[in-house]
Amino acid sequence: MARRKKQNRTQRRQAEQQRRRGLKWLVIALAIVVLGGLIYMAIPKSPKAPTGPQFTKQGTLQFIESGAGNVIREIDIEVKKDPADRNEGMMWRRSMEENQGMLFIMDRPEPQSFWMRNTYIPLDIIFVSEGLKILNIRANAPPQTLESQSSIGDALYVVEVIGGFCEQYGVEAGDEIRYQLGD
Repeated sequence: MARRKKQNRTQRRQAEQQRRRGLKWLVIALAIVVLGGLIYMAIPKSPKAPTGPQFTKQGTLQFIESGAGNVIREIDIEVKKDPADRNEGMMWRRSMEENQGMLFIMDRPEPQSFWMRNTYIPLDIIFVSEGLKILNIRANAPPQTLESQSSIGDALYVVEVIGGFCEQYGVEAGDEIRYQLGD
């Protein structure tokens, strides 16, 4: 009987040592995981790649104060001349800088109408006559709608800028635009 008790004690000691070894390895494994997580969080993240079409500068456009002839603001422009490009316009873009815009050159002066389907940012839509005079502005056109944004009169040009631009810089109907392609 004494021998059995000694064997039981030995077995219990061995079992306890195995548990301690197992616990030791578990603590080491958890420490490695935690350390790895801390290192991962400390690594600087690269900025996300932009999604959607990217702005391509094709010229510059100036907003000119009516009467005085002073330049209100100059922006870089992307130009849309053909029907397919004009139909796509600002669709799928997630952002636009304050100093950027899009110039649509239509086939002929006539009443123009734009909508904001698949356009993710609010825009100021500026309708411009053949003589480069601003006819009217549809400020902060709501994104992702089929609501018609129309010109008042015959427009040959349409300029789209970030929503709130015209109010911020004082661009209004009666002012003029001047543009230059190829910059």
